[in-house]
Amino acid sequence: MDLKTLRTFQMIVKYGSFHRAAEAMNYAQSTVTMQIQKLESDLGVQLINRDGKISLTEAGRLFHEQSLHIIKSMEQLQTKLSDMQMGYAGNIRLGVTEPTASYRLPDILKRFQEQYPQIRISVEFANTPTLSQQILKGEIDLALCSAPDVGTELYFEPLFKESFVVLMPEDHPLAKQEILTVSDIQGHRLLVTSSTCPYRRKLEMILQEAGSVSLDTMEIGSMTALKYYVQSGLGIAFVPHIALDPVPSGTTIRAMDNSGAINMAFGILCKISEYPLSLAGSRLYQFLKQELIEENI
Repeated sequence: MDLKTLRTFQMIVKYGSFHRAAEAMNYAQSTVTMQIQKLESDLGVQLINRDGKISLTEAGRLFHEQSLHIIKSMEQLQTKLSDMQMGYAGNIRLGVTEPTASYRLPDILKRFQEQYPQIRISVEFANTPTLSQQILKGEIDLALCSAPDVGTELYFEPLFKESFVVLMPEDHPLAKQEILTVSDIQGHRLLVTSSTCPYRRKLEMILQEAGSVSLDTMEIGSMTALKYYVQSGLGIAFVPHIALDPVPSGTTIRAMDNSGAINMAFGILCKISEYPLSLAGSRLYQFLKQELIEENI
């Protein structure tokens, strides 16, 4: 029993005639007759009474009702498979780091879903090291993050530089200066992210290059939470500029000079493999690339 035979059966019921069904389907009448005979043989029941005017047996009426649902489901499945082959449908697992996860991605994904409503996307929030491992294990398909450690089996395409500023309470002593240097922050409590965060690693590298400036630090596990801890007066923090629109009340921002500037490369990460991204995954990759580049020009 195949979809063509089911459609033939439905056409016979619709027209009440083997001959008219054959004409509508551009088949020879003998082909239609053979299809129905084989269908009845496979099912082991008679579906159509052929004595004079064609009518359905009791089994035929049941089969007609149920086969309508089967045909509809099969047609929907064929459409979905076709859409998947063309890259208009599919499931994509996307990883993303902050602040892009909260401040850039929602609007971008909204525009993507409006264009490709049949592509389903799940979003995983994590830091770059975690996302790198998830890609290698096949747990996600691609990620938006900073550059991974060198030597991995991953391909990273940088798209823009994430710029940082120093956020501090309005009455903080450093607020009197327009531009800060690395040495200026010595003696002031600095709120930092976890030790596995690439942004923190970059900050520590800058401090080492400046002469291992000793700092009073307080670790805050969330990049997006930093501004609220600064707002509470617990210290100052290097925060992505995009996360400060608007600047929290009671705080102000200052730029660092070139020696202390944190400008992290941000881009798309995927696995180097003989198994490329699906067509749907490639569509999302190109869409994210175009949107993020245009947004940060």
